Amino acid sequence: MISDAANSEIENTKIAAGLVRGLTRFFSAMGQVSLAEFGLKNRRRADIMALDRTGVFTIVEIKSSRADFMTDLKWRDYLEFCDRFYFAVDQNFPTDLIPESCGLIIADAYGAATIRESVLARLHAARRQALSLRFARTAARRLMDLNDPGPHSL
Repeated sequence: MISDAANSEIENTKIAAGLVRGLTRFFSAMGQVSLAEFGLKNRRRADIMALDRTGVFTIVEIKSSRADFMTDLKWRDYLEFCDRFYFAVDQNFPTDLIPESCGLIIADAYGAATIRESVLARLHAARRQALSLRFARTAARRLMDLNDPGPHSL
């Protein structure tokens, strides 16, 4: 028999996977490209990193439950790697927990809507250049792995 904690974790994983799908569709509809689980230089991993046509980077941190939000102390570590920062939650999430200083997106597996815009905080040019290169290489690596999941020497 599966414990309540294990059931809760399974449910949170399902919610997060649905939000990733909906957020990917949301950004695509806005003409942006996005990558899930994008590794940053500070060894953090953004749930979603999106890039628009002008080079603006957006990080989205997905929160699948109140407990997920309350135990997360790392989200501030993402701010130095994006121009915009949002939390994405489902419609059942208590949105009053989300800090007013952050953008807010409500999402499900089929799409998303911006509830509160993020403040635009421009990245330094050198950081933007490094992040652009990392984004391109990560996307290319993922495409390579789809075509040939074998070992690569990059």
